[in-house]
Amino acid sequence: MDSTIVSVAVPSIVESLDLTTTQIQWVQEVYTLVFAALLMVWGTTSDRLGRRRLLIIGVVVFVASSILCAFAVNGTWLIAARALQGVGGSMILPTTLALLNATFRGKERGIAFAVWGATIGSMAAVGPVLGGWLTSAFSWHWAFWINLPFGVVVIIGVLLCVPESRQRDGSRFTDWIAVGTSVLGFGLLVFALIEGRAYGWWEATDSAPFSLGGFSVIPVLFVLAIVVLAALVWRERRRVAAQKSVLIDVSLFRIGTFANGNITALTVSLGEFGLILSLPLWFQYARDMNALEAGLALLPLAVGSFLASGSIQPLSKRLSPVQMVRLGVLLEILSLAALALLIRPDSNLWVTGVPLFFYGMGVGFATAQLTQLILVDVPVERSGQASSVQSTSRQVGSALGIAVLGTALFTTLRVGTESRLRDQIAADPQVGEMVDAVSTSAGALIKPLSENPATAPIADAAREALTQGVSVAAWVAVGALVVGLLTTIPLGRRAREEEVAQRSGASAGSPSVDGAAQ
Repeated sequence: MDSTIVSVAVPSIVESLDLTTTQIQWVQEVYTLVFAALLMVWGTTSDRLGRRRLLIIGVVVFVASSILCAFAVNGTWLIAARALQGVGGSMILPTTLALLNATFRGKERGIAFAVWGATIGSMAAVGPVLGGWLTSAFSWHWAFWINLPFGVVVIIGVLLCVPESRQRDGSRFTDWIAVGTSVLGFGLLVFALIEGRAYGWWEATDSAPFSLGGFSVIPVLFVLAIVVLAALVWRERRRVAAQKSVLIDVSLFRIGTFANGNITALTVSLGEFGLILSLPLWFQYARDMNALEAGLALLPLAVGSFLASGSIQPLSKRLSPVQMVRLGVLLEILSLAALALLIRPDSNLWVTGVPLFFYGMGVGFATAQLTQLILVDVPVERSGQASSVQSTSRQVGSALGIAVLGTALFTTLRVGTESRLRDQIAADPQVGEMVDAVSTSAGALIKPLSENPATAPIADAAREALTQGVSVAAWVAVGALVVGLLTTIPLGRRAREEEVAQRSGASAGSPSVDGAAQ
């Protein structure tokens, strides 16, 4: 919710704090970068320190940094506070999963993960509505103040209702080199994915801060990330064989459902950004909606996700978890394909609302049940590590989605506008400069250009090109989701055994908790 609220509040923040273009970019991206880089660290930490304890610490850090964001007086302050938010957020996500995995069994387990997944999917859609309302009715500061009451409620609820759980092995953690290697490797990878379009995927762009003799630094960062992460895996394999303390127990990847499920999670996360990335821009710039109206236009996604959550229990009597994952991904594929085929510059909200509703249902079915399948065979004492790995897989997939789908969207915007105005650009070079400006602004200049009769044709061409970009991005997402659907095939055998146990209501054992909870 916080992520999508902030994205809507950015224009007001820019005006209030007079942010530069680089600062605008980093207000958004520093959170994602820090979040992804630290996910792997906190899983192992939660197994040893206590999952509930680390969750509470994460919420405290997140709320405190949100307050710092609300008090920001300049861009540097805000970026630093957003980085601290990323630290808190990276503590929260894997520990919530680890607590679910350690606490619930049998039929309750499927319901718990369904609620978890539907909440994530629906709040991502609710965020723009809440952000648009708070920013319009009050100020951008409330995009951060809203985290305070939520944080207080979460902490009270966790203290009252959630038992502590931790790994019973009392050995000291000594694998600090792996901690630094993990942060460096995933940090480089996510940075390269996020900044690839700005720096250039191969040749350096004009706006790149620096280049390597005209070539972009991004390929070098990708190679460095691969080398660092490969070294991490090699080191962890040796330490596991020597029975030493490790950050990542690579033997987890010998578990079929865990290894295959993480591949599915990565590809599905890539595809799921097809709508969330492109539609808010289309609503505001092609359909001329304000932030609140654009947020409301995304609400069918939240409704569909909530309804999917409520239908998990009755459907579980007929469908297994892996079948529900496949149903969810199939719904996402069909919804994106329908949107890609039907969307036009003047499309009404029915054209987007119906696919969004079924897309939300797909997210609700797929996200939670896939998480359950990934963790189903993981030993409870390794819940934190396993949750961090699957969270990192999703985050890398999301960053890859931003990179791939964002490139598809904005390349189509630029090329499509240029092709529609080829004759005008040849006659007047200033038209070409305006096209470049539209592309650089991600379509934000469409409305100002449309208000001037002299530049209205440029705005019309850009509006058509942006719509085409949404369609192209949706088709790319469809392709990724089809791959994700195919990767669910190996999930079958062990998952079916778990399904039989769930249907019969058999318990797989009591949760591993500390002495007080027991």
